Amino acid sequence: MMKLRRVPLLLVLLFAASSLHAADVGPKDDAFIVQSRSFLSSHPDLYARVLGMKSYSKGDYKEAMRQFRKGAYYADKPSQAMVAEMLWKGEGVQIDRAEAYVWIDLAAERLYRDLVAKREQYWSELTELERRQALDKGAALYARYGDSVAKKRIEAILERNRRNITGSRTGFVGNLRIEIPGPGGMPIQVNGDEFYQDKFWQPEAYWKWQNGTWKALPTGTVTASELMPVAPDETLKKDDE
Repeated sequence: MMKLRRVPLLLVLLFAASSLHAADVGPKDDAFIVQSRSFLSSHPDLYARVLGMKSYSKGDYKEAMRQFRKGAYYADKPSQAMVAEMLWKGEGVQIDRAEAYVWIDLAAERLYRDLVAKREQYWSELTELERRQALDKGAALYARYGDSVAKKRIEAILERNRRNITGSRTGFVGNLRIEIPGPGGMPIQVNGDEFYQDKFWQPEAYWKWQNGTWKALPTGTVTASELMPVAPDETLKKDDE
């Protein structure tokens, strides 16, 4: 068994939410693209996270939880981590440390270092009864929010919105110009091939882009104890919408 460090989870997630991946983007307009309403309206995973963090910062925990659950439904790991944190602390909801553990286990599903460390911290602080309760709760939550089902939801939306906006089944955007807010609110135009970069819309590239974001987050050293996965089942429930 190895020593765990306490991860400042809220600071990590605030960084992720506020930057919206701007730290590792390439073209100069990317930061404006990913924070624009036209982009976020087609990315409900990121948009729900942004709205959730805004509500959380205002102390409106009920609305924050609603938005984080929506982001979680679309495979957003920071949103899942915030659901966990709020359940753990009892922010806007009754404290439920067993369910909080399942949510942080979901958030750590892609093995992001800080979320794995937070999961291990939670597990180390649970009682034996809470651990059994967490294992009992795990299957149903994984069936609804695990990557095996949640990723498919956002992937379908990205594909549909890209096709609908371009008006072409081929997705050709060579001559398309898109106006988005720039510095100081002044509009700027970006090329369609910048707005519709593969990393923003095509599933494999999209997940690679998101994974890369976590390399830019605050780092530290952590050594974890034996992992305690919660096995999913095969049931997929209806959309939260």
